[in-house]
Amino acid sequence: MLKFIDKWGGPETYPHMSAGWAVMFDTPFTWTKQIASDHGGTKVGTAIHWPKGFKARGEQRNQFHHVIDIAPTILESAGLPEPKVVNGVTQRPMDGVSMNYLFDDANAKERHNPQYFEMFGNRAMYKDGWFARTIHKAPWEPTPRRALEDDSAWELFDTKKDFSLVDNVAVKHPEKLKELQLLFLEEAQKNFALPLDDRTIERTNAELVGRPDLMAGRTSLTLAEGMTGMTENVFLNIKNKSKTITAEVEVPEGTQTHGTIIAQGGRFGGWSVYVEKGIPAYHYNFLGLQQITISGKEKLPAGKSTLRVDFRYDGGGIGKGGVASLFLNDRNIGEGKIPRTQAMIFSADETADIGIDLATPVVESIGAEHKSKFTGGIPKITIEAN
Repeated sequence: MLKFIDKWGGPETYPHMSAGWAVMFDTPFTWTKQIASDHGGTKVGTAIHWPKGFKARGEQRNQFHHVIDIAPTILESAGLPEPKVVNGVTQRPMDGVSMNYLFDDANAKERHNPQYFEMFGNRAMYKDGWFARTIHKAPWEPTPRRALEDDSAWELFDTKKDFSLVDNVAVKHPEKLKELQLLFLEEAQKNFALPLDDRTIERTNAELVGRPDLMAGRTSLTLAEGMTGMTENVFLNIKNKSKTITAEVEVPEGTQTHGTIIAQGGRFGGWSVYVEKGIPAYHYNFLGLQQITISGKEKLPAGKSTLRVDFRYDGGGIGKGGVASLFLNDRNIGEGKIPRTQAMIFSADETADIGIDLATPVVESIGAEHKSKFTGGIPKITIEAN
């Protein structure tokens, strides 16, 4: 990667640090992001500033609290009740507790008890200063260290004496460890974390792993210009299957049309239907490593037109390729082979957008944000998958 050193950290890169640097930066803790069973993966310092709300200044609090306590704290501070119904939907009661009780009392008894942690099989249980955990798989390891049902590697720490979780006292307190292991199962069941699932990247594609999916069962989605910022969990899943994108577009007289009609993802993976200097095209960006463009052989005319992309998936597994055909008013104006596709996810932070490509561009020559805005109208787009 040294040939890219001058680009590192810039907009053309999506940098991740190596495991060694991640471990070093998490000192004095042992583990890192994705390890829910270690403070290195969960513990974050928090500053609270409210000059009119409490008298304490520059003090530290050591009571255990969790991110789920932020909302209850704000609600209590504002004198607002917890909402029972939002937009007609009955809400599940918040699990967190307000932190207001400790603002002016450094010795107040801790109120957040207990708290479970779980991510990709890495799991832990906290209660009254005791922390029981098991390391199931490091983020950089290709396979888990042991079966999910194997409890032989659980450890126990007394966090009131051992901030960094380095002194495993499981042998000295086997009853306490067993208590917390059983409590973890109770809390995990209560919070819908069972059955445990140690798959990683596969879980980003809800359809493949049976994860709850807002779009489950849907085979089509109709959208229009102005609909932007749609994450993959609220957008039709078109991965590992054939798809048809049909866009009704309007081109003003005397205009050379340009810009994004629809895009999903960005510079590091995605696809786009767009017009460049009047020529419609379909582009597939495979992880930023391979760019395939199917361009039309004629310009988009003035007035109303229907632009359609048919992608016929090869089948035979996930991440396979297929043939993409571009149609203008039912006339085939372009066709090409896409050798491979992204099987799990296009992006963790990019979105699907109509009439513009937000954040980073799927197609570099079209650009993103205001530069990519479509100069015509898009009254309707239909995406179908099968």
